[in-house]
Amino acid sequence: MKSIQDFLKHQVENNETPGIYYALFDTSAIICKEKYGFANVKSKTPVNDLTTYNLFSVTKTFTALAVLQLAQTGIIQLDAPVSDYLPEMPYQAKITVRQLLNHSAGIPNPLPLRWIHLSSEHDKFKRDNFFNEVFKSHQKLDTKPGTKFKYSNLGYVLLGQLIEKVSGQSYEDYVTEKIITPCGIKPGTLGFEIDSSVHATGYQKWWSFTNALLGALIDKNKFMGDKEGKWKPFNNFYTNGTPYGGMVGSGDALIKYAQTLLRNEKLLLNYIYKELLFTESIINNKPTGMSLSWYTGTLKGHKYLAHAGGGGGYYVELRIYPALGMGSVIMFNRSGMTDERILDKTDSFFLTD
Repeated sequence: MKSIQDFLKHQVENNETPGIYYALFDTSAIICKEKYGFANVKSKTPVNDLTTYNLFSVTKTFTALAVLQLAQTGIIQLDAPVSDYLPEMPYQAKITVRQLLNHSAGIPNPLPLRWIHLSSEHDKFKRDNFFNEVFKSHQKLDTKPGTKFKYSNLGYVLLGQLIEKVSGQSYEDYVTEKIITPCGIKPGTLGFEIDSSVHATGYQKWWSFTNALLGALIDKNKFMGDKEGKWKPFNNFYTNGTPYGGMVGSGDALIKYAQTLLRNEKLLLNYIYKELLFTESIINNKPTGMSLSWYTGTLKGHKYLAHAGGGGGYYVELRIYPALGMGSVIMFNRSGMTDERILDKTDSFFLTD
């Protein structure tokens, strides 16, 4: 591809996604922003700056930040047992707060694709009741706490419960008050509620293995609409576990969040805890490739921190390059089930060795 525009247009024109949003930014401005394709195929609504997406696991970076804020104030200790703060902790082993944060607690990670509910069911949905049953079905740890890196959505469900217990607020209220609002993010552009007037419809490519797999995991008659060309749309839905994957937002809002983290200021965390947030975890003398919720990596010699969020209908990547004071975000309204590191390709158009 000759340019970033060619690469992004190809994604839409080659039916890799109905719509796409990409931006590269520094601490105060957007360097490049491109949008192509449709937020809704049937109505031909174009992707725009206000288009929101399900962010899935990008939410974990907010959860970890919230926990570190509470640690910074002394309300919790990172190396204390979670059970000190959460007596109803479903595992008897001594698991620390830090081990939940860096995915070394050994907690199982069952496939979460079916852990969703429709927007029409959201007001009555009780996530703690749902996960009480999940924990009962997954009572045995996969590894001894602190001995091995093992990614776990359930670990971040517990962190969400911990935040609520010690703060006295709902997870949603705490993150909104302590993270989203201080970043200067406009109401309605990042949060926990879907606004159907600006939310992108999520899609699954009709002729694909994943579409067949979804039939075994979810009720497609309930969660998906009729085929539209090469795509099968999802009806608006929420993940059952908000702290591990329940946020909804636009690319512009994620930029505001990342810019605030990049700036040399103490608005969200002091310098000590910010460094802790971004330092790669070492477990049994082995680098894990992850800090406290952010994956680590290098592109053209530049170190970065990143997290992807993927599932049915949506795929998002957020990345920051702390030494460069830069970051990037890319958003698709098509399913993504693995960490694709697409920003390696897009950002390479701008970064030099």
